[in-house]
Amino acid sequence: MSDQAADEGPQDEDRPLLTHLLELRNRLMRAAGVVLVLFLVLYPFREALYSALAGPLMAVLPEGTSMIATQVATPFLIPLKVSLVGAFFASIPYLLYQFWAFVAPGLYRHEKQLIWPLLISSILLFYLGMAFAYFVVFPLIFQFFAAATPEGVSMMTDIGEYLSFVMTLFFAFGASFEVPIATILLVRSGATTREALAAKRPYVIVAAFTIGMVLTPPDVISQVLLAVPVWLLFELGIFFSRWFKAPEPETDASDESNSDS
Repeated sequence: MSDQAADEGPQDEDRPLLTHLLELRNRLMRAAGVVLVLFLVLYPFREALYSALAGPLMAVLPEGTSMIATQVATPFLIPLKVSLVGAFFASIPYLLYQFWAFVAPGLYRHEKQLIWPLLISSILLFYLGMAFAYFVVFPLIFQFFAAATPEGVSMMTDIGEYLSFVMTLFFAFGASFEVPIATILLVRSGATTREALAAKRPYVIVAAFTIGMVLTPPDVISQVLLAVPVWLLFELGIFFSRWFKAPEPETDASDESNSDS
């Protein structure tokens, strides 16, 4: 094997399993430590965080109504959970960095060069999906729910149920906005081609609406609001994948050259 080939290869082939486990433990502890620190920072602002999170629903509630807590400990636990979830979302870049640092020694040089742009894009797209859910989806679906409330029924949402609802949508939209990254990785790894993905567009549209049906609450609006961006992001992934083609296989001549060296 030439020096260049050796330099491009994985660097941890000879490391024992125990070394990997110790490194994994250390990185998990660092990740948990960062989440804990951010939680302690956010905890004093727990009420302001929950108020901001509940803003889209509170804006459409009928006058004279409010959210309620049906359990004794809920008024204490829900703001605490909001602080913890907020700390987790805020630490996502560091968590992904720890994951990247753990797997990087096992990657080739050309794979490492690809990871950083995709890692940064993944983080930005996840946050973009959450922002889309908060600023676009929440106002629309809560306004629809408020308008669809039957006469004689007061809309008074439990704060625990509300937190579970919005967290589900945050994760669903954040994960769904990773479609361009998945598309580029499929093309770059050689698992498929840009042309083959484009030919499967009708199936992708059906899959987008199926994902919207599975990941969102049982209402048509949120399903459509998730399915349409997934389809558009798939098209965006196909567009950008033209610059991320799979590497050409090595020729026989290069194999002979390497064996001679």
